[in-house]
Amino acid sequence: MVSCLFRCYSRLPSAFTLTRFVLNKNLVRNHRCCLDREGNHTAGRFYSSGRDREQPKQKVVVVGIPNPFIWFRTRIYYFLIRTYFDKEFSIEEFTEGAKQAFSHVSRLLSQCQFDALEGLVAKDLIGKLEEKCTSLPSNYKKALSADPDEIMYTTPGDVGIFYDENGRKFVSILMRFWYLTNARLPDDSMEGTRIFKVALEDGEEETETKRLLTAIYEFQREFTKGVPPDWTITRIEHSKLLD
Repeated sequence: MVSCLFRCYSRLPSAFTLTRFVLNKNLVRNHRCCLDREGNHTAGRFYSSGRDREQPKQKVVVVGIPNPFIWFRTRIYYFLIRTYFDKEFSIEEFTEGAKQAFSHVSRLLSQCQFDALEGLVAKDLIGKLEEKCTSLPSNYKKALSADPDEIMYTTPGDVGIFYDENGRKFVSILMRFWYLTNARLPDDSMEGTRIFKVALEDGEEETETKRLLTAIYEFQREFTKGVPPDWTITRIEHSKLLD
């Protein structure tokens, strides 16, 4: 019965074969992200300018509503990973580590420190990123960087299990991030983003414009016996910044 839920997917080059559930190609439709600009809620992430601790903090609430099918599908994959690959695997711990990696790698991309990406990002991807990032204007480069405190919401988007002809085993987990940036970007350049303003001082009219951007990072790890247990980033997307 389980075999009926899987299909072959030939996205990888050479002799790789990917076995995963049937995917929904539009991840945006599978997760709904809501931005709340009000300040009367009891739960959420707080934002402050950081200039003065006595300044009133502005609250920004981002709520993600996952697709039930994707939620159920990924839970099955987590079970398979714990059963056949890593008994101590925890999606909560992985998500926290993915957030740290996302913040670190996005900062390196923003600063065009491509040599520092070695060991963190797949080698063939580094060259493509260097080609795209070096030609970006300074405001787009700034928008690539995601500060840890500005990451508003994180969710797994897809999980895959890979095998090749030599019996090597791979697991990939795609993560989607929503983060804030104060980079000045054209209003019509980032499709699907949201713009809002945060007051810097209570009772003052001065405001700071923030934009909510999305990023997709895919992490892959080889589980073949004797291979170091390292996760490598094999895919990076930042809204429309790297198109």
